[in-house]
Amino acid sequence: MRHCLLACALLLATSAFADSYTQTKYPVVLVHGFLGSTTLFGVDYFYGILGELRSGGAEVYVAQVTASNSTAVRGEDLIAQLDTLKALTGATKFNLIGHSHGGMTVRYVASVRPDLVASVTTVGAPHTGSPVADAIATAAPPGSPQRAFLASFVDALGAFIQLLAGSANRQDSVAALGSLSTGGAAAFNALHPEGQPTVACGQGPGVVNGVRYYSMGGTSPATNFFDVSDGLMVAGSLFFGSEQNDGLVGRCASHWGLVLRDDYGWNHLDEINQFLGLRGLFSASPPSVYRAHANRLKNLGL
Repeated sequence: MRHCLLACALLLATSAFADSYTQTKYPVVLVHGFLGSTTLFGVDYFYGILGELRSGGAEVYVAQVTASNSTAVRGEDLIAQLDTLKALTGATKFNLIGHSHGGMTVRYVASVRPDLVASVTTVGAPHTGSPVADAIATAAPPGSPQRAFLASFVDALGAFIQLLAGSANRQDSVAALGSLSTGGAAAFNALHPEGQPTVACGQGPGVVNGVRYYSMGGTSPATNFFDVSDGLMVAGSLFFGSEQNDGLVGRCASHWGLVLRDDYGWNHLDEINQFLGLRGLFSASPPSVYRAHANRLKNLGL
């Protein structure tokens, strides 16, 4: 039953396109972040990005991992889906692209099951943790009524989001908070260091265990007056002091493997072309950036 649900959570795009610009050798799998889903109220999490990749001939799937849980639990969810997908399609490896907590999730898979992975690309991922998660943990310490309320509320929200997506993965917001905190990220990186920058705010090895590692991120919390989510991003940015950030993740924290670019004019939600494609007037188009990256992977034989 669980495998059926996992298979149903994958959105398959297959057909022959005249345009082969994004037609990678291995399928692309997009992985959402914390409290994410494949879609919410009919709106794709990776808004406009799927169509852009598919229009160039890419075979694209969208994974549905648990909305709120530890990186390892989310990673095991993804492994189960990739194994199912491999059996259904015959694909031997996948190009994984993860946003936010999805970035750490795809790293977990590449670390423990490199046989399934051709490349890992993280977008706005808090590889060294997020000050926002640290602030929440401080305001709601373990054992406190605040922590109990927060856990109940976020777990319920995560379960609701999963229900809308037709999934029933288990929720554990406390574990998610731990994974996204500075300390939790450090512990995770010690266990799964593949692609880790060799110097502070630098780059890491581009290839480890046959897997290519890439990262990118944004540094503009407020980008569009009409975007209702910008207020949340601006509020989150207050926890970073003078450090450049996207509203939830610091510029240097987004670095992993080969850094493609860390200063796009995007906030954390612009990185997935939300809300409904609203972004800064002169900022790069997220769908176009993903399209160019798919072409990069194609040209590398991936």
